[in-house]
Amino acid sequence: MIGVFDSGIGGLTVVKALREQLPDHDILYFGDTARTPYGNKSPATVIEYALQNTRFLLDRGAHMVVMACNTASSVAPDAVAGRYDVALFEVITPAVATALESTRAGCVGVIGTRATVVSGVYEKQIAALRPEARVYSAACPLLVPLVEEGWLQRPETAMIVKKYLHPLKVRQIDTLILGCTHYPLLKSVIQRKIGKRVQIIDSSVSVAAEVKRFLEEKPDMDARLTKTGRIHIAVSDITPQFEKIARMTLKQDVQLEAVKI
Repeated sequence: MIGVFDSGIGGLTVVKALREQLPDHDILYFGDTARTPYGNKSPATVIEYALQNTRFLLDRGAHMVVMACNTASSVAPDAVAGRYDVALFEVITPAVATALESTRAGCVGVIGTRATVVSGVYEKQIAALRPEARVYSAACPLLVPLVEEGWLQRPETAMIVKKYLHPLKVRQIDTLILGCTHYPLLKSVIQRKIGKRVQIIDSSVSVAAEVKRFLEEKPDMDARLTKTGRIHIAVSDITPQFEKIARMTLKQDVQLEAVKI
């Protein structure tokens, strides 16, 4: 079974991408809705949450773990890898690789939570691979709460997205990394406000492709994974909005299990 965790609803975009890439593989998803958002928490707190979430997935039978949270991916991979002997995937590295393949002029924008932007992880990874590239980042702290609230098509959300993207638009970026797995749920709004010429990089699609490549290269690991096409969703707090957006994102009926972490 593939285990996936996020701070809330956003990681379901990774589940959707995994289902498209690996339709038969069973997926266990944990959304930490009781403690969302992670983007305004300290690195130490986010690391502790990531360790707890990983432990939950492993105890439930996951053989590999996808950290479907950019905030956690920016600060917690080393701690999680040091504690648990498990195939671990984060969403930042594959998104960077996709962005560098896509950019025409080497001018890349990144939007994410405050914690992700402050970490500078995208700038560091891009600079290591392409030092001449220009990277401009913008923290968008209101977007996760808006997605969690289900305000995906509200005019207020469009106004806030426009405000956040303005500094990147004036820099004439040609590629924009959605540095939070909640943001693909706002992709149509983001594309309208940033402009059609900007290529948007969805980290959920990039990490799902990386997981698929890994399993193709590791058939022994793939053989250990259950393949009944089942998706099980656990959350630390059940909310009506989560259930509604989960159905909309996955395009299927869902049942939520409330768990204590």
